[in-house]
Parts: sequence; C-alpha cells; structure tokens
Amino acid sequence: YISASGGSTSTSGGYKYHVFTSSGTFTVNTIGNAAGSNTLQYLVVAGGGGGGSAHGGGGGAGGYRTGSASSSAQNYSITIGGGGSEGSSNSSGSNGSNSSGFGLTSTGGGGGGGEGYNGKAGGSGGGASGGPDNKSGGSGTSGQGNNGGNRQNSYYSGGAGGGGASQAGTTQTGYGSSNGTAGGNGSQWLNGTYYAGGGGGGAWDYSGGSGGSGGGGAGASGSQPYAPTGSANTGGGGGGGRSLGYDGTRYGGAGGSGIVIVRYAIS
Repeated sequence: YISASGGSTSTSGGYKYHVFTSSGTFTVNTIGNAAGSNTLQYLVVAGGGGGGSAHGGGGGAGGYRTGSASSSAQNYSITIGGGGSEGSSNSSGSNGSNSSGFGLTSTGGGGGGGEGYNGKAGGSGGGASGGPDNKSGGSGTSGQGNNGGNRQNSYYSGGAGGGGASQAGTTQTGYGSSNGTAGGNGSQWLNGTYYAGGGGGGAWDYSGGSGGSGGGGAGASGSQPYAPTGSANTGGGGGGGRSLGYDGTRYGGAGGSGIVIVRYAIS
C-alpha cells in the first residue's frame, strides 16, 4: 500500500488521511502491489468570501472540488487559499483566494455585497446587499458551488445569503425591517464533515441569516457591530454586516480559509 507524508495525519475506517490547513507538499514515497492500493481520493476547498457591510450580503463559499486518481511515487504541491476580508462602512467583502492540489484548482468564494452593491462571483457567489434597490447575488462556478441570493424589493431590508457548495443562498424578498436570509449549505465529504457553507445576510433591524452548514458565518443582527467570520479551514463565507446604526461600526465577517484533504486505503 501507499507510504506517504505531508500535512496532519490520522487513520479511520481503514484509510489514512492527510489534512493540509496551510500550503505544503504531499509526498508519495512508495506504492504497494495490491490491486487498487495506489488510489488517492482528495478534496480541494478554496477560501470563502468576506461578508458585505451595512445590511450586507453573506460571503460565498470557496469552490468545492473532489477527485480520485492512481498515484505513483512523486510530490504534489498543495496551496491553501485564505478567506476574503470583510466589508467595512458600506463596502462589499473581498473574494477568497484559490486553493489547488492534485491537478485541481478551486476558486475563491465571492464577496457579499455592501450597501447598494451586487454580490461578487466566485466559487460560490456572494449574496446581494439589502438595498436600496433590487440587487443580484454573485454567480457560482459550475462544478464548484452555487449562486448567492438576490434582493427582490425596492427598499432596504436584510441582506441575502451567500451560496454554498450544495445550495444557493436564499433570496431576500422582505421589505423594510426584516431578517437577513440564510447562506447555502455546504457538502459532506468522505470523512463525514461538511465544507463550503455560505454566509448569512446581515439584518436590517432583526436577526441575521444563519450560515450554511460547512462553516458559513451567520449574518450580524441589528445590534452587532461585527458579523461572525466563516470557520477556518472550511471555506465558509463570512456573515453580512448589520444595518447602518449610529456609531459607524458595521463590519461584515471575514471568509474562512480553505483546506485540502487526501486519503488512501491502508487495509
């Protein structure tokens, strides 16, 4: 069977796992002779997008890609993308950075829209801001994620959720004082863990939208100056920031960093 090194290692259910939370090298040293013993299975998740400010849209999840391939003794370069920065004042969140490994590149999540802005395109798209007019969620990348939620009324409201690996962000149809909408859920990998959830939209006056399963940060409520961040090493999008308020502190949440995992049979 395979003998390899790199990342943080563990064993479970007849498999050995190598987890990369920072950039590095996965090295296959030797290959055994048993049929099928040289097969690698892997997950590549990019950094999530940052949430927008001022009833901002939730950040889109980092791109989620999986694959498997037969390996020979060689080195594989692994790159882990960072999460996008949060929006402040009325600005949109920044996109996350790409992750790569095993011939796959996953696209960083789109930033959530700040007041008056659309969500940004990415692995999954960022959610639209909560006003003042109709706004569009960012588009997701085919095979990696889903679109951010849209904003469908002509007045202020809570922000829309960012897209996740398995589900689009929830569109905002509220008017005036309303909650932010939920981020899209992520996807479950072979280790049983969910990754790449979208961030929830920030509130106008009430509650922020929930973050999607897989590390998405919840949107800020009307009383929170800072929205929750996306969880580290999940590719989750950051939560959208709260409404304008009176003290000028209304920040979205930063996106969560990405991750790369590889496993192979040991028994």
